Amino acid sequence: MIPEGDRNAVDVFFGSDSKQPIGVEVAPGARLAQLNLDQITPNPQQPRTVFEADAFAELVHSIREFGVLQPIVVRPLGAGYELIMGERRLRASKEAGLVSIPAVVRETADENMLRDALLENIHRANLNPLEEASAYKQMLEDFGTTQDQLADKLGRSRPQITNTLRLLKLPMDVQDKVAAGVLSAGHARALLSTNDETTMRELANRVIREGISVRGLEEIVSGAKSKPGKATIRPGGKQDMLKELAEEVGDHLNTVVKISIGRKKGQMVIEFGNLVDLRRIIQDIKGKN
Repeated sequence: MIPEGDRNAVDVFFGSDSKQPIGVEVAPGARLAQLNLDQITPNPQQPRTVFEADAFAELVHSIREFGVLQPIVVRPLGAGYELIMGERRLRASKEAGLVSIPAVVRETADENMLRDALLENIHRANLNPLEEASAYKQMLEDFGTTQDQLADKLGRSRPQITNTLRLLKLPMDVQDKVAAGVLSAGHARALLSTNDETTMRELANRVIREGISVRGLEEIVSGAKSKPGKATIRPGGKQDMLKELAEEVGDHLNTVVKISIGRKKGQMVIEFGNLVDLRRIIQDIKGKN
């Protein structure tokens, strides 16, 4: 007998007779199925390692009430299946006491497993910056991918890939603070410019203690590089100021930004990898307003 949550999911995706799928388009070569949870093995290359407790509890409650409203994605593996997308839904379904879950079954090559899981989490904004950086590194090392190829596959710009990977150069205790959301990726990039682990740790603690903004931290780091007791003076006047502003905007949008000013008007150019990356940047801009 299928529990109520499972039965709702079957009705949503297969109809009340469990034969005809309703409102779900499946790619050629894939099929819809209701699979027992004990048939499914988690994706060993899942990039996400941190699951926010309150959001997970809400998902468990929702699944108990309404069932799983979006199928997970799996591939055949031996006598069972291996998860490609839907780690939270799979875990929450087990926590909710379900015995089965709606799934899209499709063939996926090993080299695409991490990419697909990574893309799902990136597009849902589920990964913290360190998880994203670790996944990038794994794809580069495991599959011999270049940063340019990785950027193309993921719909990211090359500078975004490079900047994200740089986060792995932080001391581990500072990485933990970024992963926990106590420090932002912008803070992390400012810390990296000190090139000194002790200074990174001290400034990271100061940021948390005093609530220093990314811009404030950048000014502190710049001041530390200049002579003590003197204000930071940047030679070059307007051009250096424009370069600094472009870097600041670029850090916020995680891409390359160029700013120039003519006699009557100025121009700001924002680089993006493709349409997916452009949509991400637009959403970032909207979210910061």
